[in-house]
Amino acid sequence: MTETQSDTGFAAGDWRSIPNLKRFSHEAMATVFDIFIVHEDRTYAEQAAWAAFDECDRLEAQLSRYIPNSDISRINALAANAPLRVGPDTFHCLAVGIRMYQETGGAFDVTIGSIFDCRLNPDKTPRSPSQQQLKLARSRTGSNLIKLNESDLTVTVAAVGVHIDLGAIGKGCAVDKMAELLREWGIDSAVISAGRSSVLPVGTPPARPGWPITITNPRNIKQTLAHLNIKDLALSGSGLKKGRHIIDPRSGRPVEAKIAAWACAKTAAEADALSTAFMVMSPDRTKQFCSSHPDTLAVLVVEKDSPSEATDILAFGPWENIGRLDF
Repeated sequence: MTETQSDTGFAAGDWRSIPNLKRFSHEAMATVFDIFIVHEDRTYAEQAAWAAFDECDRLEAQLSRYIPNSDISRINALAANAPLRVGPDTFHCLAVGIRMYQETGGAFDVTIGSIFDCRLNPDKTPRSPSQQQLKLARSRTGSNLIKLNESDLTVTVAAVGVHIDLGAIGKGCAVDKMAELLREWGIDSAVISAGRSSVLPVGTPPARPGWPITITNPRNIKQTLAHLNIKDLALSGSGLKKGRHIIDPRSGRPVEAKIAAWACAKTAAEADALSTAFMVMSPDRTKQFCSSHPDTLAVLVVEKDSPSEATDILAFGPWENIGRLDF
């Protein structure tokens, strides 16, 4: 595979020397999923990849708020305090999202759908809502408004109009499930990528310590920030695309100081959620989070106050365990 740049600065390292590496791609969840499998039998590798893609499609049908009668669409139509039984995968994804909400102090929030609806146009470009519209959206936001009952897999919302959006965690949940399925197929060397912004390895390439991946500054694609060998950790990135914004669910306002954030965590769902949260959290709070979560790493590209330098690059957590930082 030749090096390919992504919106959030991910690139595969030089994978061309990895023997028997096959690539398969599939569009789902408004992005492209890629699976790279090391296997001598291309037919078997392709069958395993498409089984994983089928799993991804199945999950999208449950997790997308844009698909009628999905679990999330049904939750978003609930009356207050009316329990709804959902599938185990939806329940799990919501449970991870609520835990991330609690651990990040609300910087990550799956109930941000109402704020998205009032802050963004259908094409995701920003618009300016009235103060009344924003106040109403914020009153319907907060994962504390969701109650999960594990004994019967039911979901209850505390207010009408709570709109769940899993866009910042659903792809990660799908990648985790796809990795489980590949392992069931006996695949022990693979990488799953969702939109080249979330990456999860299965095992390692032959005779290598991990999958070589680089992180590049999205404001200066010639600047490599890190050379990594990813193993047993998921890597996810979030960044500001031109003309678009990431919104702080706590205030309902767009994030301004951050340009990009990357997170490494044990699962793709957690890494997905945390890269979004780190775009919202202050650098000090991100540092504290990584200090109290030893399996979590972060890199931030932050706009500097001084006009003499455009950005500052910060790293938290033991990156030396998986590679080399180049800044």
